[in-house]
Amino acid sequence: MEKQALIDKLNRDLADEHAAIIRYLVHGYMEGEDTPLGASLISISREEMWHFHWLGMIIGKLGGEPNFTPALYPYDPTNRATILRSYIEYEERLIPHYNGEAEKTDDPHIRRALEREAWESAIHARKFRRKLDKLSSEEAAGLPGGETRLPGELLDRLQAEVTSKYTEMLQHLRTSWLFQKDGTMGWKIMDQAMEKMKQLAHFAEDIAEDGIAPKLKPGEIDRSNAIGQALKKALEDVRTARERHLKLREDSEVRKHSGLVINLDLTVQQEEYQGAEIEGWLQK
Repeated sequence: MEKQALIDKLNRDLADEHAAIIRYLVHGYMEGEDTPLGASLISISREEMWHFHWLGMIIGKLGGEPNFTPALYPYDPTNRATILRSYIEYEERLIPHYNGEAEKTDDPHIRRALEREAWESAIHARKFRRKLDKLSSEEAAGLPGGETRLPGELLDRLQAEVTSKYTEMLQHLRTSWLFQKDGTMGWKIMDQAMEKMKQLAHFAEDIAEDGIAPKLKPGEIDRSNAIGQALKKALEDVRTARERHLKLREDSEVRKHSGLVINLDLTVQQEEYQGAEIEGWLQK
């Protein structure tokens, strides 16, 4: 298979895995991380993140540009039972898909990665089947979510932060994938990407706890072709975010929600650390 054809194929797979991450993560947030179903969904979404990462690393190594537009994830939103059945169907569809791609791939590492995607999809389907079978009749007929209590303006601001952190995280992933040959820089950036994911969760969980599904839609991704430019963009983003969060933390409505204030305290400190680290990398 020609290299560009392989990159295109892997990017389509990347979009499918991206869609799965978003669907399971948002559903998990809506159920609540402290519930058995919510915790399981978030755990599976993290496994999907590794699938996403493996594919992205291969695309970057091949010299390709990763596609960060998620595919559509078809599911029946009628109730928990129909949602979980949709998940089972989605994962089961991926098994022959990935196995078929693996058979057509010459590179042994890429072939093994695709085969792993197939058997982990099979495991996910079994996990969803088990979750479906364990639902009570009341749970199966119901939907996640609760009553809205937060003011609409605050919800909009929290959603804007989800979008910002989501975009920062994807930006860092792109940098780590495309510049993985730059010594340990790729892994350092990957470490910060994982922190961005935790920060995103702080805002997304507050939205979900209010009965609203957080929206994970990426903003514009910078396509820098030099590591120095990519790091300067990362530094600009983290500094801008920190200033915004310092102001948000002092908002009178935000101050009414101690959990949100605690998460903002942590986020601001992490952003100060991240900015200092990136500054150090740029000076070397």
